[in-house]
Formats: sequence, structure tokens, C-alpha cells
Amino acid sequence: MEDGHPILLWQSLYMINVQRGCGMERFDTILWDVDQTLLDFKRSEDYAVRYCFRLFGLEADDRIVKRYSEISEGYWKRIETGEIRKKEALAGRFQTLFREIGVKDVDAEEFQEVYAEALGSVYYFQDNSYELVKSLKGVCRQYLVTNGVNRTQRKKLQLSGLDQLVDGIFVSEQMGVPKPQKEYFEKCFARIPGFCKEHTVIVGDSLTSDMLGGNRAGIATCWYNPEGMENHSEVRIDYEIRNLNEIRRILGIGTDGIQGNRKRGDSVWPNRAIRS
Repeated sequence: MEDGHPILLWQSLYMINVQRGCGMERFDTILWDVDQTLLDFKRSEDYAVRYCFRLFGLEADDRIVKRYSEISEGYWKRIETGEIRKKEALAGRFQTLFREIGVKDVDAEEFQEVYAEALGSVYYFQDNSYELVKSLKGVCRQYLVTNGVNRTQRKKLQLSGLDQLVDGIFVSEQMGVPKPQKEYFEKCFARIPGFCKEHTVIVGDSLTSDMLGGNRAGIATCWYNPEGMENHSEVRIDYEIRNLNEIRRILGIGTDGIQGNRKRGDSVWPNRAIRS
């Protein structure tokens, strides 16, 4: 207690870090990816596409939804590499889709505006992520790092309540540069009090955005890989998990929120999934 106020666990650890010159061998800061990590983006995307098609007097079957998802993913990868600007990509993905399926009388930019609103109006938690993030509040610092559209992300994070559980939200649109660019992470780090790379881990599903970004930024990476996919890239993976709740073992924290004595590497191995 200090002046009658309880000191949170992460605050105590931070003060120790300062005294030791950032020398503790544990993670006290998590950078969470949002889409397809904490939240099931694919389900939200499916809903938003079908909703917008109906609104514009069109029909979207499974084939169209799947094809849109593929096209959109391709555009986002081009955004990540800096090949195309986000503003061009957002409408461009619908222009590409409409051209492929023969839709001619719908304005892609108008469709995108409606789609962005619909996408931010629905959310689905993965692996009971809300309760996980809630349980870690006060135990470690948690920040959200996302490449999504700012108004869409802010809306669904507010509706989901995740915005009230974390210490900060970094949307690439506001940062001026996307993941996996090193500059994006440097801007994030500059906004985190007492930031220490050695005590930070990024958790996300994307090899090309989250994990590559972590490599470039010089922080530990935890690949959320529920489908057990193979990593055929040269991206370094420090930890790999199948379920988000397995992050507790990397942090050395039990289900009761009490920190154990585990050090990095004690409970998991590089490029290997944690098995329960």
C-alpha cells in the first residue's frame, strides 16, 4: 500500500525492473493482436459480407464469402508490405470481387463504408478471451496492436468491453504505419511507460504481421496457431500455443493469477506448441 492505495503487481514489478536496470527474466507486458486472435474475425467478416449483400439487394453464398475473404487477405498483405495504401485497398478488394462475380451497379466505396460499420457492430470471443484478459488485468500490462480500420476496431472493442481491460490500444491507422513495420512498433513502445523489450511478448495469429513484426522489433513472439499449421517461413517463433489461455504458462502464472518462478524457456520450447 502507498498513501492508502494498493500497488498492482505489474507496478511492483516495473519498479523492480527500474531498480535492476530492466533485468528481470519474465514477461510483464503483452501485446495482443485483435482480429483472429482475441476475436474471431472470420465469423464477423462472414456476418458483415452477407449483411451488406442483402442490404444492397444482392445474394452472397458461401463461395462468394470465401472468395471475398481470400481477396481481402491478399490486399491486407499488400498493405503490410507497403505495396498499396489502406485507403486504396479497402474499396479495391470489393472492386475486385464485384468484377469477378459480375456485379456492376454497386459503388465499391459506398459498399466499403457500410461494410466497415457492419464489421464493427459484431464480435465473437476466441477461447473465452474476455475472461483471460480480465484475469490478467493488474497482473501484467496488456496492449492491443491491430492493423484494422480505426473506427471499426474502436467500435467493436468498445462493444466487447476489451477496451476497458487493457492499458492501451494501438491502431495502425492512427500510428501512420502498419504491422509488421518496425516503425509501427517503435511508435507503440514510445507510448508504453517504462517499456522494456526483454519483458515484452507479442501474441498473434499472423506470421507475416504479428510474428514478423515482433522479429523486426526485437521482442519475443508467441504464435497463436489453433489449427496446428506448419511454419514454412523464416520468421522466428519463440513460443507457439493452440489455445490463448496457454499464455499463462509462458508468463509463469497459474489460473489463480499468482506468479510462479518460471523463467523464459522453462515451460515451453522454441517452435513448439504448449500441450495441456
